[in-house]
Amino acid sequence: MTNVQRARRQVRLSRALGIALTPKAQRIFEKRPYAPGEHGHDRRRTESDYAVRLREKQRLRAQYGISEKQLRAAYEKATRVPGQTGNAMMTDLESRLDNLVLRAGFARTTAQARQFVVHRHILVDGNIVDRPSYRVKPGQTIQVKAKSQTMEPFQAAAEGVHRDVLPAVPGYLDVNLPSLKATLVRKPEPENIPVQVNIQYVVEFYAR
Repeated sequence: MTNVQRARRQVRLSRALGIALTPKAQRIFEKRPYAPGEHGHDRRRTESDYAVRLREKQRLRAQYGISEKQLRAAYEKATRVPGQTGNAMMTDLESRLDNLVLRAGFARTTAQARQFVVHRHILVDGNIVDRPSYRVKPGQTIQVKAKSQTMEPFQAAAEGVHRDVLPAVPGYLDVNLPSLKATLVRKPEPENIPVQVNIQYVVEFYAR
C-alpha cells in the first residue's frame, strides 16, 4: 500500500468512526463530519447495542493503530488486574512504546511513531528497543538515539513542529523536546489519556 493509499484509507476510516486519526483526516473531517458514502449524511440511525459497542471497539483499535489480536490480548490482560478492567486496559495500551513516542511529539502520527521504533531509532533507558508493543514502565526514559537525531524528521520534531496537530503532552510524561527525550513519570491515568472512547462499551463487547 502506498503512502497516498494509506492516507486515503485513514481519512475514510476517520469519517466512518467519527474521529480524526491523522492531521490530514482532521482537516478533511472538519469539512465533511459525516460517514463516507452515498448515505453518509443519514448515518447514526437507531443502532443495536452490539453495533454501538462494536464501533467503540473499532474506534479504540484505530486510535492506537493495533490489530484485533493485540486489542483482545490487552483486554484479557486487563481482566487479571485488580480494579476496573477498562481502566487497566487503557493504562496498558497507553504505555506502548510507539504510543509514547507519539505523545512525546517525536512523531506526527501513530504509523510514523511505529516506523521510528521498528527502524531502531528509539532507545529505552539507553538500549535500542525495536518492538512497538513494548510496555514502558514508570521511571523509564525514551530517547531518539544520537545518530538519528541529525535526520530531518527528528530535527523537525525537536523544533516542535508536531505540537500543532497533537494533543497536549499528558502529565504522566516529562518531555524535553529539544533533546528528543521523555520520561514516563507515572502510570498513565485513564482520565488524562487523550483518546476518544467509551471504554466500558469496549469491555462489554469483549465480555459478551
